[in-house]
Amino acid sequence: MVLSKEHSLAVAATAAAALAGIAWLRSKQRARSAATPKHKQRVCIIGSGPSGLATMRAFQTLADQGEPVPELVCYEKQSNWGGLWNYSWRTGIDENGNTVHSSMYKYLWSNAPKECLEFADYSFEEHFGRSIASYPPRPVLFDYIQGRAEKSGIRKYIQFNTNVESTEYDDATGKFTVKTCETVLRDPDNPRSAMVKKHKTEEFDYVVCASGHYAYPNYPNFQGLESFQGRVLHAHDMRDACEFKGLDVLLVGTSYSAEDIASQVWKYGAKSVAISHRTSPIGHTTWPDDITEVPLLTKVVSSLESSTADDGFRRHQKVSQQGGTAYFADGSSKHVDAIILCTGYLHHFPFLSDELRLNPHDGEGQPINKIWLKGLYRGIFWMKNPKLIHIGPHTGFFTMNLFDAQAWLCRDFIMGTFKLPDAVGMSKYDAMMCDRAMELEEDDGHGHYDHRCIHFQGNYMKELIDLTDYPSFDVEETKRRFFEWEEHKQEGIMTFRDNAYKSVVTGNMAALLLDRNGKRIMWKDAMADTCESFGLWDMYNGNVRKTTQSQ
Repeated sequence: MVLSKEHSLAVAATAAAALAGIAWLRSKQRARSAATPKHKQRVCIIGSGPSGLATMRAFQTLADQGEPVPELVCYEKQSNWGGLWNYSWRTGIDENGNTVHSSMYKYLWSNAPKECLEFADYSFEEHFGRSIASYPPRPVLFDYIQGRAEKSGIRKYIQFNTNVESTEYDDATGKFTVKTCETVLRDPDNPRSAMVKKHKTEEFDYVVCASGHYAYPNYPNFQGLESFQGRVLHAHDMRDACEFKGLDVLLVGTSYSAEDIASQVWKYGAKSVAISHRTSPIGHTTWPDDITEVPLLTKVVSSLESSTADDGFRRHQKVSQQGGTAYFADGSSKHVDAIILCTGYLHHFPFLSDELRLNPHDGEGQPINKIWLKGLYRGIFWMKNPKLIHIGPHTGFFTMNLFDAQAWLCRDFIMGTFKLPDAVGMSKYDAMMCDRAMELEEDDGHGHYDHRCIHFQGNYMKELIDLTDYPSFDVEETKRRFFEWEEHKQEGIMTFRDNAYKSVVTGNMAALLLDRNGKRIMWKDAMADTCESFGLWDMYNGNVRKTTQSQ
């Protein structure tokens, strides 16, 4: 076969590019090998949610290539990995006496397309063996997150039921002292035996804070809540939308959690839902008639009068009114039976010493939107001591694949292949990013606020990828998925989850959600939330994957 001149040149150019790529990769490997410290360093990872798992995964990719890596020790206060995605029916205090971490509730479905959070090195198709619908419920996403972690073989690094109590840094030794408390049964064979607290102190060269920022609720106070004759809770403690069936529900706040919980309680039978806003309403024009938006709550008034009733068996006191009357800033009022505070969370790190603690709620020049946190070089390195690294600390749109990109850069810094600039250089970069984040609040006439944030965070992610050997990932295409999602939400807030998108990783289109008879299921009619009910009945019993024999 005779090749044309143009074809021959193209082949030669392709070969040259491939050789250049191989040379670059080998140079990275030589640099990493040369920079790897001779002594065995130790890295403490706090939390085994998506951020902590991403960090362990990043190091494991090197270990799988035969490269020596530091000793990794991950402390996880829960009994399983997954972080926020590890659902717990408990609220308040967990079985070990620690504050409950998870904010997940039953029937929660992803509020953004799975195509926007897909791992570059582990697609949904690889995990499930086929395309699935674009908006999975929580158990499906948890199974996916767990699948990559299991494939990576990183569970060996994790110490479960272990709470980090304090972290301090010694300038003289250049090491962190981490104090932990592990909760175990006195008799492992007897679940009714007393719990025992085992305290331990260890030293580390680096600390990676991957504890998340959706575990410490922000509680506002409103006049009358103390005497309100109904349920008052923060979104963090919501577990089942069915609890509000037949009730008039008031949500305070306009966050994504308010948007989702309003949809959830409506879906599962709430009589009415009112969403109270401080500055501006969420603004969807496609809310159902029984979901309304109202100004800021000012007070709640409940009737405390009671009467004596006789049910034929005993006499008891009966409150004359359940719930109460909510009053709003415009003078309007409404009867409500339950109040859910969707008022956000605090970035709170009580296990870090004052010298190490990041506090974006009390800092001049900190962007209000927290899409960038002042004081973190490249978004992760604590500038006062870069050996403390935060993974996944920002709010925003990009999540699990962004955590990956951050984790890869964290790894390369610890391995010695990524060098930090001096303090002046870090401060200059941080100031630039803070300014850009604050400018997002200003209407520049080119798209709305969410789009500006998506561009900002996507561009930041591209910077991280360019600095490392993280697997190829089309960030621009992922941005387009987010824009499509935003458009579909505007078209129908109760129907956007019925759309399907093309995977950025595989290029294949997502499936539609069908029942066992091949009939289309719409989100508002899909009342179950298991892997089995999500079109995967041939692979799962409930949320448990079937064995090969049972399939």
